Amino acid sequence: MAYRDIREFIKLLETKDLLHRVAVEVDPILELAEITDRMCKSPGGGKALFFEKVKGSAYPVVTNLFGSFERMCLALEVDSLDDVGARILGLMKQAPPKSLAEKLAMLPKLLEVSRALPRRVTKAPCQEVIERDQPDLSKFPIIKCWPGDGQPGDEGRFITFPMVCTRDPETGIPNCGMYRIHVYDKTTTGMHWHIHKGGARHYDKHVEAGTRMPAAIAVGGDPAVIYASSAPLPENVDEMIFAGFLRDRPVELVKCITSDIEVPAQAEMVIEGYIDPGETRIEGPFGDHTGFYSSADPYPVFHVTCITHRKDLIYPATIVGKPPMEDCYMGKATERIFLPLIQLEFPEIRDMNLPMEGVFHNCAIISIKKSYPGHGRKIIHGLWGKGQMMFAKLIIVVDEDVDVQNLSYTAWRVLNNTDWKRDTIIADGPLDDLDHAANFPRYGSKLGIDATRKTREEGMMRDWPDEIYMSGEIVKLVDRRWKEYGF
Repeated sequence: MAYRDIREFIKLLETKDLLHRVAVEVDPILELAEITDRMCKSPGGGKALFFEKVKGSAYPVVTNLFGSFERMCLALEVDSLDDVGARILGLMKQAPPKSLAEKLAMLPKLLEVSRALPRRVTKAPCQEVIERDQPDLSKFPIIKCWPGDGQPGDEGRFITFPMVCTRDPETGIPNCGMYRIHVYDKTTTGMHWHIHKGGARHYDKHVEAGTRMPAAIAVGGDPAVIYASSAPLPENVDEMIFAGFLRDRPVELVKCITSDIEVPAQAEMVIEGYIDPGETRIEGPFGDHTGFYSSADPYPVFHVTCITHRKDLIYPATIVGKPPMEDCYMGKATERIFLPLIQLEFPEIRDMNLPMEGVFHNCAIISIKKSYPGHGRKIIHGLWGKGQMMFAKLIIVVDEDVDVQNLSYTAWRVLNNTDWKRDTIIADGPLDDLDHAANFPRYGSKLGIDATRKTREEGMMRDWPDEIYMSGEIVKLVDRRWKEYGF
C-alpha cells in the first residue's frame, strides 16, 4: 500500500525506531543544520529527525527522512532499490502483441501503467489553510544551513526540499523539479534552476514570448512524489506519472488557488506565485551538496501570491554538504533505478557505481562485458552523449569481473591495469552547473579511463598477466578447517 502522505511515512519510521524526536527548542538558523549534519554522518546515516519545537515558528521540522539505504527502500516500498529498475525494465521490454492471447497477457502491464496516471481532486489537505491577502514566508520554519548562505541583508534561509511545479507554455506538459529556493523576504524568493533543467526551459519560453510565468512550490508529500521530483527523468516525462508508477497508485493533484498550476494534493504546504520574464536578482551563495559554496549569481525572482498549507503543517527539509548526506542515498537510489535503462542502450554494461564522494556528477565507474578492441572507449563516449551522464567528469570502465561496488578492489584493478597515455581520454563538454573547478561555468574538460584488459589490437605488445587466485580445493579445505586453526 502506498503512503498517502509524508505523515504515514514518518509514522512507519517511528514504529521501526528509525526516527528520533528532539523535544527541546532548536534554532532554524544553523543549529538545526548542525544537528542534522552530525546525524547524517553517523554510522549508516543515523535516524530521521523530528524537531518538535523550532524557534520562531509554530510548526515542527523533519529532516534526514531518506538518509539511509533502509529508509530509502522503505520510502519506495521495496526490499532492494534494484527492484524498481527491474519493474521499469519489464515495462520497457514489452513487444507489441501479435495475437489475442498476447494482448490479454499484456493487460496486467497496461493496468500497472494506468495506475500511474495522476488523479485530479477539488479538495486537498494542502489547502486546509489559505493565506492569500497577506502571505508571509517568515512564519514558517525555513532553515539556514551554513554560515555563508545568503546575501547581506537577508537571513540566508533556503527552502531545501521544494517541488517546483511549472508547465510548458507551448505544449502544456508539466514539470516538477527540485530547485533550491532562496527566501529574500516575506513574499519574494529566488528560483535556482539550472539551464539544463525543465523549469528553466519553461521559463525561457515565457521570456521569448514576454509572458508572466505561473509557478508553485510544494513542500512535503508522499515519499515517492518527493523522490520523483529529484529524479533525472527524460525530457517531457511527467514526474507525477513516474511517482504514480513508483507508488503503484495515482498521485492526487489539485489546482492552485491563484493559477492553473497543479500541485500534489497531499503536500504539507504550497507557495503559489509568478515570475516576470527577465527579472533577476542575486541568488546564493549556498552551501551545496558538493561540499562547497555555490556562487552567488543572478536568477529569476519568484513573487508569492498565496500560501496554502495543512492546519498542523509538518515542514520537511534536507541539509546538503560534504558527503555522506541525505541526498547521497537519494542519488544511490537513482543509480540503481536508472541502471536498467542505461543497459537497454548499452547491454554490455554489467553494473555502475556513482560514488557518494563524486556527488553524482564527478565520477562514474562502469563494468562491461568487453567484446572487441576499443570497447571501453566506446562506452565512455556513448555515456557522455546520454542525458545527465554528459556531466560525468570522470568515467572509468573496467571488466565485468570487477565488483564496482567494492571501491578498494576497483581502485587496485584500475591503478594496476592502466597505462595513462594509452588508456585515457580527455574531452571538453558540458559540466554540471555546480562544478566550480572548470575555467568556465557549465563547460570544461572531463576524463575517461579505459581500465579493461588490453589486447594487441589496442597496442599491448605483450601478454596480459593472469590475476592471482588460490586453488579452489585449498580454499574449500581451509573453509572446512577454519575453526581448527583457533580463529
